[in-house]
Amino acid sequence: MSGTPAVAASGEEIGSDGVRQPGGEVHAWRPGQNSTVCGLQLSRTRLRRFPHVPFDYTSTDVLTEADPVGSICPRCLAATQGRRGRERSWVRQSPRP
Repeated sequence: MSGTPAVAASGEEIGSDGVRQPGGEVHAWRPGQNSTVCGLQLSRTRLRRFPHVPFDYTSTDVLTEADPVGSICPRCLAATQGRRGRERSWVRQSPRP
C-alpha cells in the first residue's frame, strides 16, 4: 500500500474556515479501505473519514486541552512510522568471512 494515510476520527469539528476537522480519537486510514491501519472496522466503530486531512502525526506530538484531537492511536503511529529514520543500535566490528 502506497501513499500517505488519511485520518479517521471519532468526532469532528468545523474549523474557522468552514472545513471539517478531526476531533476525539484519531486513527490512520487508507482511502479506499474499510478499516484503519490498526485494524478497526470503520462501520462498526463509527469513525468518521477525513480524506482531506493527512495522518502526519508523530510519537513526539504533544496534545493539550485546546486541541480538538483527544488522543492518537499508538498502533496507527507505529504502523505509519515504521523503522524510517532509525539506525541500528549496534555495529558489526569483525564480520565473519
